[in-house]
Amino acid sequence: MNKTVLEFEKPILDLENKIVEMRKYSEVLDIDDEIVKLERKVQKLKENVYNNLTRWQKVQIARHPERPYTLDYIELMTKDFVELHGDRLCKDDKSIVGGFAKLDEYKVMIIGHQKGRDTKSNVYRNFGMPNPEGYRKALRLMKLAEKFDTPIITMLDTPGAYPGLEAEQRGQAEAIARNLFEMSKLKVPIVVVIIGEGASGGALGIGVGDRILMLENCWYSVISPESCSSILWKSWDFKEQAAEALRLTAIDLLRQKIIDRIVHEPLGGAHTNPPAMAAHLKMVLKEELSQLVKLKPDKLVDNRYEKFARMGVFNE
Repeated sequence: MNKTVLEFEKPILDLENKIVEMRKYSEVLDIDDEIVKLERKVQKLKENVYNNLTRWQKVQIARHPERPYTLDYIELMTKDFVELHGDRLCKDDKSIVGGFAKLDEYKVMIIGHQKGRDTKSNVYRNFGMPNPEGYRKALRLMKLAEKFDTPIITMLDTPGAYPGLEAEQRGQAEAIARNLFEMSKLKVPIVVVIIGEGASGGALGIGVGDRILMLENCWYSVISPESCSSILWKSWDFKEQAAEALRLTAIDLLRQKIIDRIVHEPLGGAHTNPPAMAAHLKMVLKEELSQLVKLKPDKLVDNRYEKFARMGVFNE
């Protein structure tokens, strides 16, 4: 598979390619010092680019096709994962995966959106866009976790709930609303992690938790920049301006107290070093769980209610 390079990354790739070419001749020419200088220049350029990304550029990184998805994190962070299927009402939605797993000393229920890597797998996963049965499957697993007093981890990465007619016929809005209602009352710890795209109710349908974490190069908003641009300007050409106006990055949402913590990524994004990203996220999740498991069920629910009740409150 060819490496996907975003537009703003091309100057970095050009220099890296130049280093590769120079190394071919390093055995016959004395150019080691020049290679070292160029490597330093590349590192400095990377730091300058990735530490000063625009909101739209972060949206692009969040959508990077090589970025780790839920099943990747499950494989890298946990052991003894047992995937559970079906909502016991309609069918098994492949765009949401979940099951019991062990996160070192913690037994957890992990649930998340799942995209595909190519056309075939994306069709199989419905491009990470759940139908109502996906949200009902997620709720079934969360209720099962509550029954066995098991903490829940959810991973958000979706362009939105599936907008098709058949999804509406089977009660898409009700399924998402039911999840919001039920998740607010679950008497076990819930840690939510935004690992990619967090679009509208499609993400929020598994996004109610005691702690909301967000990877550094992700976005989380009521609408995508393209759709916002289409509504306000009748064109997708203003998506960059829309992204700025929506304030949808991790830093924005931490300031607004929508999320509780930013999980830093390797320089260049999570896809540049998935094992390192997973190791860091695992450490953060264990830190959060170590605090949440100490709380009594009623206190968990009360704190969760107060947390979401405070969102959007302001004084004139």
